[in-house]
Amino acid sequence: MRNRLPPLNPLRAFEAAARRSSVAGAAQELHVTASAVSHQIRILEESLGVTLFVRSKARVKLTREGEALLQPVKNAFDMIANAVVKLDSPEMAGDLVVSTPLLFTSRWMARHIGEFLDQYPAINLKVIPSNDDREVYSPDVDVCVRYGEGRWRDRHVTLITHPALFPVVSPALMNGPNAIRKTEDLAGKALFCEHSGSWMRWLAHASADKLEGIRILEIGNAHIGIEAAIHGQGVALGDSFSVRDDLMDGTLIRPFNITVPSRHAYYLVSRQELSDTPLVSAFAMWLSENVE
Repeated sequence: MRNRLPPLNPLRAFEAAARRSSVAGAAQELHVTASAVSHQIRILEESLGVTLFVRSKARVKLTREGEALLQPVKNAFDMIANAVVKLDSPEMAGDLVVSTPLLFTSRWMARHIGEFLDQYPAINLKVIPSNDDREVYSPDVDVCVRYGEGRWRDRHVTLITHPALFPVVSPALMNGPNAIRKTEDLAGKALFCEHSGSWMRWLAHASADKLEGIRILEIGNAHIGIEAAIHGQGVALGDSFSVRDDLMDGTLIRPFNITVPSRHAYYLVSRQELSDTPLVSAFAMWLSENVE
């Protein structure tokens, strides 16, 4: 497989141009001419046998093939950069303040944080369970995980994962005469969520939005809805990331295979000047290696 890898310089030119949506911007970042960037991109396209960009005078836009290539290439460069950071600073030490949404904190961080502490025993980690954007701009917070649209002004933003939404229930609700076997069985059940619009999108996709007896309960936070479902109180609309471990250990079950994409995604957000520092890079790398 390695003998099929394209040269590094064309990949760097492609990643920079894709990230900036501009050949000129990539040239400025890489300290070369725009024509040199264009030449490297053409080399990569010829090597792969695909077109990676739709070009215009001012900007470039990724083709479907370009979009498929970008994230793996970006992840590879991030991993290389983080590996170099580790070589420069073999023992990570210091204070790191991380703000993460309650759902992310309780359903994922709480189950995996020990792995981070084992890997970086000299990092003094403080976790704030919150999705308040004021912390994105707080000087007292080093890095945030945020669930949103990915737009935070003057901040370094990296996509973590874009989850899918689907119903989840306790195994207890999958047995007995009132078991949930088909979408019609949702009638009369409490359907928990943070915002009713998400359930309505899923029900419409499942052709179940006209069912009589549908009871959607907005419960303030998705974490609370999932906890209620675990205790057999109804059906929660979970996202594929937050309920992953619950599905693996059998605490929750998916009664249907139907999914809808979440309107939002999880992002890593930090101040520009902190994004490449050893502690923030260590946390970012740990997330990228463990979030699937």
